[in-house]
Amino acid sequence: MAASPLPDNLEVRKDGARGVFELLVDGTHAGLITFRDNHGVRAMPHTEVDAAFEGRGLSRPLIRAALDQTRAEGLGVLPMCPAISRYVQKNPEYQDLVPEGQRPAFGLG
Repeated sequence: MAASPLPDNLEVRKDGARGVFELLVDGTHAGLITFRDNHGVRAMPHTEVDAAFEGRGLSRPLIRAALDQTRAEGLGVLPMCPAISRYVQKNPEYQDLVPEGQRPAFGLG
């Protein structure tokens, strides 16, 4: 399934040095996902949307972009953040990113 493009005013940038995917709305920082890469798997322990941008559903395109970028890099995912774990549970097209042996820990079959 092809990913939906981000609306024109949204941008997600990966900053590998800082270990974050940053969400920008009209060029302004609006949120982030933290990550750590280890042995071909990207752990994603935290997602946040800044208070000024809450309630707009921005975590979904941020999570989707981070998962799509991770897939493009050929890495697996440990969705340690509850928001990311729920997103993966509700969107089966991303469940294959979670290593098979780790799936039960994240509520995946």
